[in-house]
Parts: sequence; C-alpha cells; structure tokens
Amino acid sequence: MMKITICVLSALILACALPQEEAQAQPVQILKQDSEINVDGYNFEFETSDGTSRQEQGEYKNDTDQQGLSVKGSYQYVAPDGQKISVTFVADKNGYQPTEVKDEDKPGKA
Repeated sequence: MMKITICVLSALILACALPQEEAQAQPVQILKQDSEINVDGYNFEFETSDGTSRQEQGEYKNDTDQQGLSVKGSYQYVAPDGQKISVTFVADKNGYQPTEVKDEDKPGKA
C-alpha cells in the first residue's frame, strides 16, 4: 500500500511541476457568415476573430468542355508561428489547384 501511495504522490508532484499555459485560449468568434445555394451552384464566406476566413463559389457546368462542379475560392489563416497564410484555388475537371499567396506577393506590398 505504501508503494502505491508513493507512486501516486510522485505522479501528482510531476503533474504539478509541468509548465502551465500562461494565458487561456479565447473562444473564436464568428465575425461574418453568409451563404447562398441554388440549382446552378453556391457561394459562401465566413470570417472569424482568429484571422481565419474563407470564400468559395461553386458553379455546375454542363457543357462539352466540362461537366460537373467548378469551384473557385480562397482561404486565409494565421499559422502557429504567426505567419499569415493565404491560398487561392480552383477545383474543376483538372483537380484541386491551390496557389499560395505570400504577404509580399499581395498588391500594395513593398
């Protein structure tokens, strides 16, 4: 019984000695949300308080060049290292085609 008590106390001491989070994570708030769906396609967008956003448009194609859904959009988020990531993409008969846009590649950046 004494060995079990010592093991439990040792585990408790180790758990208390581990570094604790200095700041509690704040809940993420939805700042903007909009969507529209119809027979020919859809579009939606949202933005959250942590810097994440996404916008997307999908259109149903039924012609000789392409049959199926054609999607265009973009999304942005802040990586764990603080870097802002922006991606634009097209998804169609040729598959998912992302393009990363870095801050220095954006118009108006020097």
